Amino acid sequence: MSHSFSSVAANAKAWPFQEAKRLLARLKRAKGGEPKTVIFETGYGPSGLPHIGTFGEVARTSMVRHAFEVMTDGQIPTRLVCFSDDMDGLRKVPDNVPNKTLLTQALEKPLTQVPDPFGTHQSFAHHNNARLQEFLDTFGFDYEFFSATECYKSGQMDETLLKMLAAYEKVMNIILPTLGGERQKTYSPFLPICQRTGKVLQVPMVERNVGKGTVVYVDPETGDKVETEVTGGKVKCQWKADWAMRWTALGVDYEMAGKDLIESVTLSSKICKALGGTPPEGFNYELFLDENGEKISKSKGNGLTIEDWLTYATPESLSLYMFQKPKSAKKLHFDVIPRAVDDYLQHLAAYPKQEPAKQVENPVWHIHTDHVPEAELPITFALLLNLVSASNAENKDRLWGFIRKYQPDATPETFPLLDQLAGYAVTYYHAFEKPKKVYRAATDQERGALQDLADKLAAVDESAKAEELQNLVYETGKQHGYEQNLRDWFKAIYEILLGASQGPRFGGFIDLYGVSDTRTLIQKALDGAFVSAKS
Repeated sequence: MSHSFSSVAANAKAWPFQEAKRLLARLKRAKGGEPKTVIFETGYGPSGLPHIGTFGEVARTSMVRHAFEVMTDGQIPTRLVCFSDDMDGLRKVPDNVPNKTLLTQALEKPLTQVPDPFGTHQSFAHHNNARLQEFLDTFGFDYEFFSATECYKSGQMDETLLKMLAAYEKVMNIILPTLGGERQKTYSPFLPICQRTGKVLQVPMVERNVGKGTVVYVDPETGDKVETEVTGGKVKCQWKADWAMRWTALGVDYEMAGKDLIESVTLSSKICKALGGTPPEGFNYELFLDENGEKISKSKGNGLTIEDWLTYATPESLSLYMFQKPKSAKKLHFDVIPRAVDDYLQHLAAYPKQEPAKQVENPVWHIHTDHVPEAELPITFALLLNLVSASNAENKDRLWGFIRKYQPDATPETFPLLDQLAGYAVTYYHAFEKPKKVYRAATDQERGALQDLADKLAAVDESAKAEELQNLVYETGKQHGYEQNLRDWFKAIYEILLGASQGPRFGGFIDLYGVSDTRTLIQKALDGAFVSAKS
């Protein structure tokens, strides 16, 4: 970790630093003793596979952790715990798994006791936990994995579970007012694991023995009274009580959660205090929406998956999307990808020229934990997409032919990021841009202007650069009646030549695509080749 930024971190405005400051204030309020290791936590429900929200939470928490480490000059140790709620009972069979009958027979059992429908691991939870860790490792996150089952069974939670038993009435008084009448009758912060069936039971407690560390419940099938210890993995806690118990037992200092969990955070914080703990700092981030403005849901399958994003763009562009405005609701669908890629490239290009005080505000500093790579890219992702569009490139090798015209010494080896982006551009274009293309015929005014542009380009040297070509396009537009509204001129160019209502700086496009190829493109459009091809 670099310590060179600690002097400017105190005044940094970027949200991870604001969060780190609140965390630092929390530590200063704590009484006496040596500074403890600061625990950051993210939670995961392994009844399904990791998804884009999982990535967002771990990425954002890691950004706060790094900001905190820089602010404290690395003097206070930190840990990031990724906690899997794998002792929860399986409530329903997910839609996206094989061997559903296998899971149906294990409903209500802890996820670590549910057979793996994929047949590769000890249990369904072990399978999904392995997928989670593989997922986090792919992105290089620095974390420690915790399993709820192991924490309960190893005795790590025992002391806090006994506190929960002692504070039982307080906990009930916090939760019961938030429940409906029927639910109040059956609620208990403890969920016994049935000794007979192995199922997680949602039953009321009929007796509590604080001295013995036990509770008594009635078996719902046999009617027998059953006494069980609350320690050693014989019970697990109900969700909000479980969260509070975990915060207390592990000493969690920071955990963020989605806006839909605001009520849960409030209640779990009250329970945490009732157990003698201090609730963690954190904030509630806004949820992602699909293109229709509806909340993204795993069960609905609307919105983007992590695999979707990484098919069409870099992990860094996804990290940037997570960094930007975490407290604002954002649409997460395919249309946002090109902008996220180019925003990332702009921030990356700006970084080396910035003073340290500006660098810590730059998203790439947070994305790359202040080890920002050098990447001077001569071309935007949007321009690459337009190049694919104009050339109908089926693979990135075709694109490299144009890129070398623009920058003769560029190779996939010297510009590996550009090579990656060329591949993404081809994939993205054919999946999303090509099906949406709508070419139109030129009006008489536009036909005259485009023909004039083609004629002028014939007199231009092939070595002419983007700015000179852009000026030529401007001048042509002005000479054909677009002097007051050049925007309409460029819109016409994009619609007639590229089949889209917007596009790149056209001078840069000509520079990259080539003067003679651009003249051929104009001629094809004026001959009606694109319009007739679509009709």
